[in-house]
Amino acid sequence: MELVAPAGNIDKLYYAYTYGADAVYIGLKGFSLRVQADNFYEDEYRKIAKLKKQYPAKRLFCALNIMFHNRDMEHFAENVDYFRHYPIDAFIVQDMGIVPLLKKNFPDAALHLSTQASCINSSAVKVYRDMGFRRIVLGREASLDEIRQIKDAVPEMELEAFCHGAMCIAYSGRCLMSAYLTGRSAQSGFCSQSCRWNYDVLASQVPAGMLALEEHERPGEYFPVFEGDGFTAVLSSKDLRMIVHLDDMRKAGIDAIKIEGRMKSIYYVALVTRAYRKALDVLDGKLSRDEAQPFIDELDNVSHRESTTGFYYSRADADKTTSGAADSQYLLAAAVNRRLSETQAAVLFEKGRDTLSAHRRRLETMHPAARAAAERDYAAHPEKVPAPVQPVEGWYFYQCRILNKFDTGSSIEFVTPDTVRITAAPGTWQMTDPESGTRLAWVCSGHACVIYTGFRLPDGALVRVKDSDYVPGRIRDHGRKE
Repeated sequence: MELVAPAGNIDKLYYAYTYGADAVYIGLKGFSLRVQADNFYEDEYRKIAKLKKQYPAKRLFCALNIMFHNRDMEHFAENVDYFRHYPIDAFIVQDMGIVPLLKKNFPDAALHLSTQASCINSSAVKVYRDMGFRRIVLGREASLDEIRQIKDAVPEMELEAFCHGAMCIAYSGRCLMSAYLTGRSAQSGFCSQSCRWNYDVLASQVPAGMLALEEHERPGEYFPVFEGDGFTAVLSSKDLRMIVHLDDMRKAGIDAIKIEGRMKSIYYVALVTRAYRKALDVLDGKLSRDEAQPFIDELDNVSHRESTTGFYYSRADADKTTSGAADSQYLLAAAVNRRLSETQAAVLFEKGRDTLSAHRRRLETMHPAARAAAERDYAAHPEKVPAPVQPVEGWYFYQCRILNKFDTGSSIEFVTPDTVRITAAPGTWQMTDPESGTRLAWVCSGHACVIYTGFRLPDGALVRVKDSDYVPGRIRDHGRKE
C-alpha cells in the first residue's frame, strides 16, 4: 500500500518525504479545505520541484477540495498558468465543475476523488471511473467489508482510505456547525473545529424531556440535543488510529492509506509518517514486528486524542466520543538542517576566539574604576563573559532552526527517520551562536544557533524536549481560534 502524508507548507513536505511517505498531499492557497494551513503559493514551486528531484520516486498530490463558487472557478482559471509550474502528479477534487479545467490544463495529472464527495459504493465508483478518475479517496463512513465489495466490483480503480488522524462528527466533513457559530464555512476551508470546544449539557433551559448544549463562550445560547433510535455521537469524535490493522486494510483492497493533518506540526507529520512507514515495512517483510514496534509506540508521544477504528469494523466504534484538546508530553525544540563542514567549523572556532579577544580589549580600554566594577560583575556573573566554543574530538556542528525554548541544562532527544530516539544528557551537547562563535546557555524560537555534539545526525533530524507543563491524564486547554 502507498503511504500518503499531509503537508501544509514546504517544511512539512520535506519531513513527510524524509520520514517515509510515498506521496504527499498539499493545498493551494484559496482552493483547499485547510485555509489555515500555510498552503503553497508564490515561488515555492521552485523549492518543491527541487525537493521532488531529491526524492524522484515520491509523488505529489494537490488538494483542490473546496466547493467552487463561480468566483473561485474564475480565480483558478486566471492563475492556471502559474499552477502549471508545480510538479503535481494528481489533483484531489470533490467539485465536478473543476474537472474539465483540470483535464484541459493538466493532461498528465491524475484525478483523485476527495473524501468530501462521500463515495462509499461501487456504483458511484464506476461513475467516477467513467468520468476519468483514477483513484477514490473513500468516505470515512465505509466499512472494510464495503470496501472489499467495491474493490471486487471495480478492481481497476485505486482506493485510498484514511488510516490516522482527526475524525469529524459530520458526514465526510460536511459540517455546518462552524459556519453557524462563527460564520466560517467548513466547505470553504475555514472550519473552526467548533465540535472541539467546551460545552455544558443542560436540561432546565429547554422543553421538558430534552437536553441542550451551552458553549462556554456563548452563555444563554442553547443547542438542542435530539436522541432516538440509532443515536450517534454528539460533537468531538475520537481520533482514527489503524496502525495495528493495516493488514486488514490491505486485504480489503485498499491501495493507499492516508494520514490526516495538513494543519498539524512538523513533529506530528514526521513521527506519524515514520510510524506508518515502519508498520508497512513489516507487512512487506522489510522489518520484523519487534524492530518496528518502538517506532509505532512513539505515536503516543505526538499530539493525539483517544483513538478509534472509526467505521471500519463497526459504526459503534465511530460513535464513541471524547473531550479535550490533543496533547503530547513533548515539545519540538529544533529542526536540524545540515552538518557543517570542517572548514565551517574552523570558522566558528576562530569567531569565538575573536569575540573573546574583543571583549578583553574593551576591558583594557576602560577607566580603571569602570574596569574594576565590570570585573566584579563578571566574577559574580561569569555567564556574561563570552565563552568561545572549544574543539571536542569526534564532535560535529549542526545547523538548526530553533522552534521552542530550551537550555543546556536539559536532556534533549534527537529523533530521526530510522532512529527512535537518541537521548542527549547535559554535557553531551552544546549550543553555539553562529555569529560570535560563543556558547549559548539557552535559546528560544527565532534564535540563531548551531548544535555541537558527538552524535552523528542524518538530514531531517529533529530535537524534542519534555514539556514541563504536561501532566499525564490532565486535559489542557490550548485555546482556540474563532
